[in-house]
Amino acid sequence: MVGPVRPQLVLFGSSIVQLSFSNEGWGATLANLYARKADIFLRGYSGWNSRRALQVLDQIFPKDAPIQPSLVIVYFGGNDSVHPHPSGLGPHVPLPEYIENMRKIALHLKTLSEKTRLIFLSAPPVNEEQIREALSDKLGKPNRTNESCRIYSEACLELCRDLDIKAIDLWTAIQRRDDWLTECFTDGIHLSSEGSKIVVKEITKVLTEAEWEPSLHWKSLPAEFGEDSPYDPVSPDGKATVNVSELCFGIEN
Repeated sequence: MVGPVRPQLVLFGSSIVQLSFSNEGWGATLANLYARKADIFLRGYSGWNSRRALQVLDQIFPKDAPIQPSLVIVYFGGNDSVHPHPSGLGPHVPLPEYIENMRKIALHLKTLSEKTRLIFLSAPPVNEEQIREALSDKLGKPNRTNESCRIYSEACLELCRDLDIKAIDLWTAIQRRDDWLTECFTDGIHLSSEGSKIVVKEITKVLTEAEWEPSLHWKSLPAEFGEDSPYDPVSPDGKATVNVSELCFGIEN
């Protein structure tokens, strides 16, 4: 453990989370925004469904941990939504079980601490043709459809309304972009940099609008060691230094 201790933001989910630090992903963007302000913990597991996540929930989020996360962003649903395989193997989870698994995950996380906040991401859409072209040699005949993603997305959103949890409708948000089919994915499932920009935009909206105390918006958090220093860059007039602790170079958010 290195210090000082900062707020912890945990990204928990399947490959949409695991890969969020690649391809100029949404996780990397969040880590950049929260530099010197909060620590981003990546807990992404490619191929996982809600059933497998529930099995290890206590190991990833122990209730007796001395420091609990300030925010957990959760994504499961896309793998759950794939069509069942005749063998019974594979990631498919029936919709009622998916809803119950997500309920248990949410309730566990809500009890970690009074100030642990949650944002759930619903299943994003998929480009079925791109999946066939990019992944059929690795995963066989495609068994994931945009319609099944919609069903699981809506179930996640309804659950979040029932539990009063902040939720982001990725299935709808991504499809608002006219060229989403060609620009938002790397392989029909996983997000390109353009797809990740939409995720960041939606998370930003939640962080801006949420009436959380304290606020978890990066602009509301103090920069670590943010005091003025004579070792900062010298101002153009040469009479003082410029405090750069709050500057986010190359970031528009």
